[in-house]
Amino acid sequence: MPTINILFIGDIVGKPGMDLVQTWLPGLIQKYKADLVIANAENASEGKGCTDKEGNQLFDLGVHVLTGGNHTWDKHQSQDYLRREPRALRPLNYPKGTYGNGYYVAETKKGKVAVLNLQGRTFMAAIDCPFRSADWVLPKIENETKVIVVDFHAEATAEKIAMSHYLDGRVSALIGTHTHIQTSDERIMPKGTGYITDAGMSGPYESVVGMKVQAAVNRFLYQTPQKYEAATNDVHLCGVFLKVDSATGKTTHIERILFPDFVKAIEK
Repeated sequence: MPTINILFIGDIVGKPGMDLVQTWLPGLIQKYKADLVIANAENASEGKGCTDKEGNQLFDLGVHVLTGGNHTWDKHQSQDYLRREPRALRPLNYPKGTYGNGYYVAETKKGKVAVLNLQGRTFMAAIDCPFRSADWVLPKIENETKVIVVDFHAEATAEKIAMSHYLDGRVSALIGTHTHIQTSDERIMPKGTGYITDAGMSGPYESVVGMKVQAAVNRFLYQTPQKYEAATNDVHLCGVFLKVDSATGKTTHIERILFPDFVKAIEK
């Protein structure tokens, strides 16, 4: 059975992130011979949500599935988009009746790949349990494919690591999102699940996780709401590349992507 090449693009933030992805994603798809492309787009529209405009641009670029998170709901247009577009996901474990789908099964030339979106609860909204939601949905998905990629949108490192152990051997990969800081702990778990705590942000790094610096600093200084504005400078693309055995659903290779790499300042 063939190996399926999967490219995951970390949280795309605002126009700077969208512009960089539009410039470099086609080349990355070619470089990695990607059979399936997943992108977290919860911040694609001016840093809050994903509308038809950004979704269509990403699908036209070759993205197959969009994942979301807690900021998916920040624009009502995003909610309208979820109602119409099954390839644009929101976390499965929001309460029953919430607009949108929590997973999608995509067709590739090498077989079906399921993408499952979950959201953590530690330091986040008190929604349904992501662990039990995974237990409920995985038997349904396994009837269609063994290749299952999970975007786990969560704040706490401990919750992500706990989930990786809980789902090890039950999903092909668990990729953390939300913190916008790429971690260097990519690995294959003992039972074959590829894992990274956070894929990182595709967006402006002269910022505070994508937000203009002064507004973010003021939020901490004064403990009051500040206007969210996406920053613009020092833009990088982050993500993960996976090779998955289509017969077993196990990851055989996992690789972090950071482009362009950070340039360290040289002391004079």
